[in-house]
Amino acid sequence: MDQVQPTSSHPTRLAVDIDSASKIYTDGTQALLPVDLQIKKGEFVSLLGPSGCGKSTLLKMIAGLTKPSSGNIRIEQRDSEKSEKLHVNSGVSSSTLPRLSFVFQSPTLMPWANVRANVRLPLDLAGIPKVVSNARVNDILAKVGLSDFADSLPRKLSGGMQMRVSIARGLITQPDILLMDEPFGALDEITRHKLDADLLALWKKENLTVIFVTHSIHEAVFLSSRVIMMASRPGRITNEFMIEAGYPRSQDFMLTSQFMEYARQLQESLQNASHTNL
Repeated sequence: MDQVQPTSSHPTRLAVDIDSASKIYTDGTQALLPVDLQIKKGEFVSLLGPSGCGKSTLLKMIAGLTKPSSGNIRIEQRDSEKSEKLHVNSGVSSSTLPRLSFVFQSPTLMPWANVRANVRLPLDLAGIPKVVSNARVNDILAKVGLSDFADSLPRKLSGGMQMRVSIARGLITQPDILLMDEPFGALDEITRHKLDADLLALWKKENLTVIFVTHSIHEAVFLSSRVIMMASRPGRITNEFMIEAGYPRSQDFMLTSQFMEYARQLQESLQNASHTNL
C-alpha cells in the first residue's frame, strides 16, 4: 500500500484498532475485504473513495451498528479524566453515556420537537433529569451557534442549521470519538465550507477523534490529518495520505500550493481506486 510519509508525530494512544475486519452480506456480496487500520487519539481521519467502496459500512462497523463478518474492532476505553468531568459537570456516571457518537448523512431530527428537545434526546434516553441535562444543552447550543433557536422546530431551520442540531446532538454526551457519514454532502458550497471550519474548531476544543466519510477531495484535504483512500468491488483500503498542514486552517489554505498538491495526489489516487478491481 503506497503511503505519503508523515513529517511530524501524532499521538501514540489508539482510539480505534481495526484488525482484519471484513463484511460479507447475507446474499454473498463482499462489502469489505479484511481491513487493518489504527486511528490514534485526537486524529481527524477522512475515508475517501468511489461509491460502493465500503466507507459507510466501515463507519457503521466502528459504531457497532453492524457486526464484522470476521476480524475485530476495538474501541479504547473512555478517558478517565473525561469520565470524571462528565460525573462532576453532568451528574452522570460515565458508564451511562456512549463512548462514541454518530452523525448521519441527513439530520434525522424529530419534526414535532424543538431544537432543545432534539439535542437533549440522548440524555433523555439515558434517564438524565432535565434539570441536569438542560444546562448541558445550553452549552452545546452555544458552541454550535444555535442558542437563539433553542425553541424552534426543525422545519423553521435551514439545511445547514438542521445539520448543526444533529452535530450538537452528537456532542451532547461528550463523546471521545465522533463518526460522521458525509454530513455536509447535501449542502451548498458556502454553507459546507462554513460548517467544515466550525467542525475543525469543535474538534480541537472538544479534544475529539473524528472519523469522517466524504466524497469531496477538497473537503478531505481541508479537514484531515490523515486521508484513507478506499476502492470498491470489493471494498478495501488502497492508500493513505498524511495531510501535513498545521491547524487552525482557514479558507486561505485552499488557495495554497500545498493544498493543491495534496488535492492532486488524492485525485490521482481516487481515479486509480475507481478503476481498480482485484
